Amino acid sequence: MGELFINGITAFMQSTGIARIFAATEKSAIAYAGIDFGVIIMILIAFVLLYLAIVKGFEPLLLMPIAFGMLLTNMPGAGVFHGDFFTVTEVDYGKVLHEGGLLDLLYLGVKLGIYPSLIFLGIGAMTDFSPLISNPKSLLLGAAAQLGVFVAFLGALVLGFTIPEAMSIGIIGGADGPTAILVTKTLAAHLLPAIAIAAYSYMALIPIIQPPIMKLLTTKEERSIKMEQLRTVSKTEKIIFPIAVSTVVALIVPDAVPLVGMLMLGNLFKESGVADRLSKTAQNELMNIVTIFLGTTVGATASANTFLRPQTIFIIVLGLVAFSISTSGGLLLGKLMCKLTKGKINPLIGSAGVSAVPMAARVSQVVGQKENPTNYLLMHAMGPNVAGVIGSAVAAGVFLTLAKIL
Repeated sequence: MGELFINGITAFMQSTGIARIFAATEKSAIAYAGIDFGVIIMILIAFVLLYLAIVKGFEPLLLMPIAFGMLLTNMPGAGVFHGDFFTVTEVDYGKVLHEGGLLDLLYLGVKLGIYPSLIFLGIGAMTDFSPLISNPKSLLLGAAAQLGVFVAFLGALVLGFTIPEAMSIGIIGGADGPTAILVTKTLAAHLLPAIAIAAYSYMALIPIIQPPIMKLLTTKEERSIKMEQLRTVSKTEKIIFPIAVSTVVALIVPDAVPLVGMLMLGNLFKESGVADRLSKTAQNELMNIVTIFLGTTVGATASANTFLRPQTIFIIVLGLVAFSISTSGGLLLGKLMCKLTKGKINPLIGSAGVSAVPMAARVSQVVGQKENPTNYLLMHAMGPNVAGVIGSAVAAGVFLTLAKIL
């Protein structure tokens, strides 16, 4: 009886996470002297991300669940997520349903492209496209701010990434987390942890990254330009806009429909005035639930074996390059439009062409107001900002289409 008790205690001790850390196997990403340092490093990274989300307030609504998902998946023996159940081309549904942990089941929403599209539904219900409708030229600024997507794509190819991997890395330049996740889960699922964390980290760092670029590429005089008040947009225009955009995009880039279509459906709920309950649900309950599921499951893909690779460093650097060039592209076109209109357009609104809504527009407002306290650029910057949301989704559709052809 005593021997049985001792064996039971011994077996329990060997099954603990602590014991597993000190029993590294050949599959361990980084092991030395029998210690699984890969797990320890990933747990520390999760702690750092939680600190940034909670204490520093960097995109807490998404960075917090991502970090906690990373923490859970790297706990030895927890078995909440099994990356080998999912490949780029298929899902082993039998194993997911019968052997999968909680996060395996929830990850199906990512793998099947459900969560990113539902996030866009919520974004659409919260977005006012009036600034874009009243100033259609803003669409050009949103398009110019996608420049970094294609530059980073080419840079990734030069560094030896495959075409699908390069497309997934490039989309970070759009500064749109759900779009990056949708493209990556389809084309290069093994890069999802690094790309998702890079995308959301740079979105959170917009107030730090963009202002130096804005001051470098514009003059004090340009930053001080006051823009005329936007015209009032009628309700009819607001209703027609989402229907028209969905139709045009679907006819030109069908692969962009899951994102653009959901974005415009959410906006139609809001602007129609006859679906307030649907609009409020999309903005609040649905958006919050999907955000929790999306963030936690994406974080769960960040195991030591998938994240602690040299590729991760390249992805983070390329992501920063993509984001910086996208910001520069919008600013440079803004400068050109400023000259063509003889000083009627403040180039700063071009930096808002990245699709981080509404943070990028707020940064344009803050930088402009520092130069001229009477300047009010927020609504003008919202035009390129929401155009950037559409632009990043269209860029994603282009990549998905090309991936099928190449």
